[in-house]
Amino acid sequence: MEQRRLGDSDLVVSAVGMGGNNFSRPKTATETLQGSTEVIHAAIDAGITFFDGADIYGSVIGRSEEFLGAALKGRRDRIVLSTKFGFAGNDAYPGLDLGPNGGERYIRHAVEQSLRRLQTDRIDLLQMHSPDPATPIAETLRVLTGLVGEGKVRYVGNSNFSPAHIAEADQVARADGFVRFVSAQDEYSLLARGVEREVLPTVNRLGMGFLPYFPLYNGLLTGKYTAEGGQGRLSKIKPHLLADVDWDRLSAYQRLCDQAGLTMLQATISWLAAQPPVTTVIAGATRPEQARQNAAALRRLDDSLLQRISDLFGPPQAG
Repeated sequence: MEQRRLGDSDLVVSAVGMGGNNFSRPKTATETLQGSTEVIHAAIDAGITFFDGADIYGSVIGRSEEFLGAALKGRRDRIVLSTKFGFAGNDAYPGLDLGPNGGERYIRHAVEQSLRRLQTDRIDLLQMHSPDPATPIAETLRVLTGLVGEGKVRYVGNSNFSPAHIAEADQVARADGFVRFVSAQDEYSLLARGVEREVLPTVNRLGMGFLPYFPLYNGLLTGKYTAEGGQGRLSKIKPHLLADVDWDRLSAYQRLCDQAGLTMLQATISWLAAQPPVTTVIAGATRPEQARQNAAALRRLDDSLLQRISDLFGPPQAG
């Protein structure tokens, strides 16, 4: 597994990572601790070293972190552990008066809860899950700087920030001597390329790493679905996405992959991993074989093939 440095930090992560949003997901093999543990161990054994979670992931708030913490016993030092706090519109701690998601009381409570659930003494990468318009970014960065100084957090990143938010946070951190965000995370795939317009150039200019989520677009970019149907959770949980698919384009993509001697999964992960400043492609899994397939999917594609894939899916749309 190729290892890459995350932005300007000294965190070195696998080029394919593991997302934690499936751990404890109902009606999947990872609904149980045993099922999640099997996937996590398979990922580590296959060379995946970056695990990306969040306090809100799971069948109930925090359950995904609990499963991850239990599964990592004896293996914690082999991986880079990331989690998130403060997702807008989803109160992870109802009934508690913690103030805004970007404020000190909220952040410190969220971090202590994540440390407890993850059964660890430090979070390698703590990401702010979405901007908090009620709190000046300087206040948030001051709190995060304190947590880094205390050793509870090693590095910080952001998620779902606009280019303006990303640039402002970096400017404030540099001016006031706070810790800087070393990474940004947003949706990015061949079917969702809006970040190419402004987010990726901003991240690249500031020396940050980029972590794409939904890289397989709910499985549509793996080849498991066709116009005639397919086997997967998407058919049950998000059937509207299947109704809106450009099947002619996906069929053309499948033919291109076949001509290149690649599976669609290999081409999709490899194309994304080749886009600067993408550091690690975060893909989820509900079965051990999926984790192993994701880990083994990375290939070095020549410039011609990369361009053909890009051209097939057209220029990025606004977003």
